[in-house]
Amino acid sequence: MTETQQQLAPGIETMRRTAHRFLAPDARPIPADQVKTLSSALRGQIEELIPTIEAKTRSFPAGDIPSACALACTREARMRLGLVPGYNSPGQMTVAMKLAWSVKALCDHYENLGGA
Repeated sequence: MTETQQQLAPGIETMRRTAHRFLAPDARPIPADQVKTLSSALRGQIEELIPTIEAKTRSFPAGDIPSACALACTREARMRLGLVPGYNSPGQMTVAMKLAWSVKALCDHYENLGGA
């Protein structure tokens, strides 16, 4: 396991738990102040995952499908980092859920590319 994998691997489960707070079928309502805090955490997780996944894809041959899918996911996640949450609760929740979907997908791609 590389140093980057050792540093990121323990965080994957934390990242998944954070995303799960928004995506679980039985998710409980999240207070507005926690939505902001968790959204900030999700943004940081995306910012951590994108370069890690991009680096992992470099070890795969050109045209590798899982690698191409992972790169497409990083582009979408990068786009979602630019979303502005708005000033009301539904707008903030919508953006938070999109960020959570990106974190979940990036975690999946990280593991599919051989992450711990």
